[in-house]
Amino acid sequence: MEPVPRGIVGVLLAAGIGSRFGGDKLLYRLPDGTPMAVAAAVSLRSACSDTIAVLRPHHNELASLLTAVGCKIVFCTDASAGMGHSLAAGVRAASDSSGWVVALADMPFIASASHRAVVSGLRLGASLVATEYQRKRGHPVGFSRIWLDPLTAMTGDQGGKTILEKHQKDLVLCPVEDPGVLRDIDKREDFDQIFLKYLKS
Repeated sequence: MEPVPRGIVGVLLAAGIGSRFGGDKLLYRLPDGTPMAVAAAVSLRSACSDTIAVLRPHHNELASLLTAVGCKIVFCTDASAGMGHSLAAGVRAASDSSGWVVALADMPFIASASHRAVVSGLRLGASLVATEYQRKRGHPVGFSRIWLDPLTAMTGDQGGKTILEKHQKDLVLCPVEDPGVLRDIDKREDFDQIFLKYLKS
């Protein structure tokens, strides 16, 4: 008899090196002093039964910070080969889940309510769920258990976007009043501008 799947698990992709940022952006502190990746993790963690953070090997400082806020750590040895490897590693580490909410560690402004909206969509039976702000699809993205095989087979720069593009008819969008679902941080010089826009929204 197959084991009963556990709840919906958050998968935080936090294996990037921040080359365009000019340093380790995931440790970059927000104005309140919280490291970027930690802020993203705390928001995701509040909505999911468990949260797995996928890191590149030997990123021990970030691993300690994320462990302290309740994340389970997975080091992806192939992280440098592209996001697809990190996504696959995270899902494999929680392969007994009923679904996964995939979030990015460089999107620290997503509200907890937006993560919960995606979890709710999965629990209501949708197989693919994403947030929507002002008619634009945002993050995080939720995948039900039926996508286990394609998710764990991801490689290279593939990501969940590949599945969404091929199966748009299955995607349920959850409208949210949260500009944070569209705001990732790529470059250091963009940070202040993004943060000011977030405060004004």
